[in-house]
Amino acid sequence: MSQPQLEIQLIGIIVAAACAVPGVFLVLRRMAMLSDAISHSILVGIVLAFFLTRDITSPFLVLAATLTGILTVVLVELLHKTRLVREDAAIGLVFPFLFSVGVILISRYAGNIHLDMDAVLLGELAFAPFNRFIVWGVDIGPKSMYLMLGILIINISFVSLFYKELKIVTFDPGLAAAIGISPWVIHYVLMGLISITAVGAFDAVGSILVVALMIGPPVTAYLLTEKLSILIFLSGIFGGIAAITGYWFAHWLDVSIAGSMTVMIGFFFLLSYLFAPHRGIIAIVRRRQRQKIQFSLEMLLVHLLHHKDQADAESECHVEHLGDHFTWEKDLSVKVLRAGERDELIKRKGELLYLTDTGKIIAEKSMLR
Repeated sequence: MSQPQLEIQLIGIIVAAACAVPGVFLVLRRMAMLSDAISHSILVGIVLAFFLTRDITSPFLVLAATLTGILTVVLVELLHKTRLVREDAAIGLVFPFLFSVGVILISRYAGNIHLDMDAVLLGELAFAPFNRFIVWGVDIGPKSMYLMLGILIINISFVSLFYKELKIVTFDPGLAAAIGISPWVIHYVLMGLISITAVGAFDAVGSILVVALMIGPPVTAYLLTEKLSILIFLSGIFGGIAAITGYWFAHWLDVSIAGSMTVMIGFFFLLSYLFAPHRGIIAIVRRRQRQKIQFSLEMLLVHLLHHKDQADAESECHVEHLGDHFTWEKDLSVKVLRAGERDELIKRKGELLYLTDTGKIIAEKSMLR
């Protein structure tokens, strides 16, 4: 593995972790699409700051982009508070407008500078190792790696210092306000960190991957755990793994690195969506099948209890007649009988069914519900 390859993967891992930390709170606060709005709208701030400084490397571009991200949040909330539009509609109005203004400004007044739509949307991690960080004449690595490492440290420090406040504001803002924690302050500090993170990752990975890294890994982890600290940790892990596998996937197919990383994020989410132990689709289907069998078994127990001493007991309690009585398919009948016999709730004598003592108790309880 060459040094540029290693550096590209390190940058991808650091960007993934830096995006995942605040992204967790966006997902939990049901504000996922706000990351998309911020990552696109900061373009206009970058362009306007460039017009003022005429320096693509000026720190004022970062400041202007961060302020634009916060402005996006403010505009979305102002529109939403009018109650004339929903929050998703407000996002859909604000960020396309700001992003389009940036695109128009670039195409009209900055067509010959190093700002183009491919870089904005997809970025190009392959070029990141060429922009070196030189300290006292010593090359210590890519600039973007140290920039994102600094942002990662800031994000982790903020979450660590205000973990309790973030947790309360996220899950119960009313309680937070009652005990003296300002949800408004926490909200806008968090939005500021998200804006800074988006700006820092903007040049290296582009806006598409910023959104994917902020939302994909946290959503994937959310399906696997309900504990906030583990959710944050797993989000960073999934983001890092997606960065590494995405890079080698791009290397193998000779395609966009950022695009491949985004595809891997989607792939890991799909795996979690299908196979998560408690919230995955397969687990949900199996749980519903078990519940259906359990409910059907209780119906059968009550039925057997009701007909145990009647003259038609032989007909009503016959195995072959279950489908007629309950309109069950044969497969369901087999599963219900198997479950009842396994749990020693029913027993067979020939083709007739009888309640055990335990089955009788459960049937009586079911009738009292």
